[in-house]
Amino acid sequence: MNEVTLEKMGRLRLFGMQTSFRAILESKTSEQFTIDQMLATLVEAEWEEQENRKTDRLIKNAGFRYPASLEEIDYSHPRNLDRNQMLRLVDCNYLDRAENVLVTGATGLGKSYLISALGYQACLMGYKVLYHNTQKLFNALRINKVDGSYVKEIKRIEKQDLLILDDFGLQPLDNINSLALMEIIEDRFGKKSIIIGSQLPLEKWYDIITEKTVADAILDRLLSASHKITLKGDSLRRKKR
Repeated sequence: MNEVTLEKMGRLRLFGMQTSFRAILESKTSEQFTIDQMLATLVEAEWEEQENRKTDRLIKNAGFRYPASLEEIDYSHPRNLDRNQMLRLVDCNYLDRAENVLVTGATGLGKSYLISALGYQACLMGYKVLYHNTQKLFNALRINKVDGSYVKEIKRIEKQDLLILDDFGLQPLDNINSLALMEIIEDRFGKKSIIIGSQLPLEKWYDIITEKTVADAILDRLLSASHKITLKGDSLRRKKR
């Protein structure tokens, strides 16, 4: 009968419950459980299994370039990174308040790792995240306009709890890309958060947006409720050599 039960658990995709029940049977400890304890143990195992699968799915769908963890951030290297500010972002309450995080600094200071770590943390907390290299996103959106999938893609971006744009400002934004960015930001303003990583200091962002009226609107929305992290110092890559 136990084998039949295990098979049914598998067919119902109750893999956490199935694994836990099999372990209990193999250890011959089932008689030590009351019915309530057995049920609680199996439900807890299934809960953990489904939460882990959900987290794995969120991380996969986010499209990060590489794994990153807030716990692995190096604070020993002098680069103007405030540990207390980072700790205030760990609980992801800024996402519930629809606040943005703007990270700037020269190449080699760990901006991409930092914003990816914030994204990973959001996934661990159950938020939907989408990571993009900025220019690649705009290139893809141009293709979406041609093949008719633009509106669908914009809606997909809008649904994410957190949008991460890396390498912002490596190229000037022409009118088409400026308007696309404005549409994305307008959809999220006051509702969903954005994290942006850029080599350019904030005061230079206005210069790379061709349409100045749009630039004013974009920066007004980005800066109105944001956490600003300005990295300075020598490259971390030099330290590793």
